Amino acid sequence: MAPTLAARIAPALARLGHGALARRPFAVRLWDGSELPATAPGAPSLRLHVCDPRALATITRHPDQLGLGRAWVSGALALDGDVEQALAACDRLRGARFSTLDRVRALALARRLGVPLLRPLPPPAAEARLHGRRHSLRRDRTAVRHHYDVPTSFYRLVLGPSMVYSCAYFTAPDEPLEVAQERKLDLVCRKLGLRAGMRLLDVGCGWGSLLLHAAERYGVRAVGITLSESQAAEARRRVAEAGLADRVEVRVADYRELADGPYDAIASIGMVEHVGVAMLATYARRLAALVRPGGRVLNHGIVRLRPAPRSQRTFIARYVFPDGELHPLSAVVTAFERAGLEVRDVEALREHYPHTLRAWSRNLARHRDAAIAQGGAERERVWRLYMAGATLAFERGEIGVFQTLAVRPGAPHRLPPLRPWPERATTPAAAHVAWPLDGGPAPRRHPARAHR
Repeated sequence: MAPTLAARIAPALARLGHGALARRPFAVRLWDGSELPATAPGAPSLRLHVCDPRALATITRHPDQLGLGRAWVSGALALDGDVEQALAACDRLRGARFSTLDRVRALALARRLGVPLLRPLPPPAAEARLHGRRHSLRRDRTAVRHHYDVPTSFYRLVLGPSMVYSCAYFTAPDEPLEVAQERKLDLVCRKLGLRAGMRLLDVGCGWGSLLLHAAERYGVRAVGITLSESQAAEARRRVAEAGLADRVEVRVADYRELADGPYDAIASIGMVEHVGVAMLATYARRLAALVRPGGRVLNHGIVRLRPAPRSQRTFIARYVFPDGELHPLSAVVTAFERAGLEVRDVEALREHYPHTLRAWSRNLARHRDAAIAQGGAERERVWRLYMAGATLAFERGEIGVFQTLAVRPGAPHRLPPLRPWPERATTPAAAHVAWPLDGGPAPRRHPARAHR
């Protein structure tokens, strides 16, 4: 009887990377049905399926995140078990180094196994293909729409009824996601000092959740911008359904195209990641020009906490946020200061993002069949891997998320004297706490409508 693929591969694996792959934290099932068992001590119950031999050809030709990503997204690699647990288990392989000799050995083994090395997997449809000058208006529109011009029903399955695509603000890990998301929206409104009649700009407004919250609860007039036509359509539908079309406007526009300031307050939630290093100064100057003297700007964004080389050959760059770039917090603060804004408060929310991502992952798992029907099998696999990897990156402290509050000098800023940020006034005492520092009028309450 001819030996199985697993029996033929095992000796070769023992030599690769100084034996790193001989200590596997998961089992591997090959396309002939044979299996290599997990060999690492205390390995979790995980099984990686190599469903198509072209997966090996792809990974051999592209031994990086791009090759692995193509194999995973196409379905040539599959997993029995939890993706986050599998990625955590792969930490044991992080220190492995594969030499040129290792690659030659892998190619020779593939030939002996009959793997068609000249026919790797084609790039999946979900892989971004961008052209033109990086961070030009046209290319940025294409990059954003790659991620966001997906059926709204897919995002609703993953994000839940709040339709908020940024980290929530939890009091406990098991708190319901919707409660934590509403708390985050309210925190943003309170930091911005919103009051009835104010004019608010939401840069990167998504499906309109902050616009709705600010208009319903605080009585502002609001403008939201997004580059995604499908996001704008859903945001407008929600605004009309809430009866707020007379006070909330949603535009398909780039922040560089706005010229209708001044606004009393500006929020940018989860948008700075799309700006790019080359455009960060332009972004900060544009926000500073659009807010009135004394007005506030709140930037909520993911930042890189550890140095990492910039590469377009990562899974995130090709499948999730094409052209996305994470800045260090210092770069964001410096850009704001050079734009003439005074940074008044910075709050780290890193620990809140893993709870948010795990809630989204549970939603996806609960509605997997529907998510595949709405967004396609490739997109479901992209999201499953992306959220698991991001969860671990936040927990390891590789990336973080910060809210940076700044004011434009030239008029009283009305910031409260102390943290925490005052709640909306419900009693005379609460109204006194929220009183502006400069002695201006106390904020008028606006009757809250029920969230729809």
